[in-house]
Amino acid sequence: MTPTTPPPANGLAEQATDPRKDSLIEYPSRFPIKVMGAKVDGFVNAVTELARQFDPTFDASTIELRDSRAGNYLGVTITITATSREQLDNLYRALSSHPLVKVVL
Repeated sequence: MTPTTPPPANGLAEQATDPRKDSLIEYPSRFPIKVMGAKVDGFVNAVTELARQFDPTFDASTIELRDSRAGNYLGVTITITATSREQLDNLYRALSSHPLVKVVL
């Protein structure tokens, strides 16, 4: 008697998965990212440059800016063309590790 393995809980046979199907996002798509940091010279430019590194078609004219209530912080919304989960993960890592950035959503 040979041991049998039970079927997966979802009832589907195990197959090599397509990483594009593991996401709720359909690629390519427009994807907004909110970045917050101290309201200092160079912050918007730094965010813009990082966006362009990961999306060469990034249009800086689509940037939205929002001051915090006290005016000490600035919220920057960039909308990139997302082409893969890897691209988004790498952009989030780059933004999060930038010294001027406090929060990325």
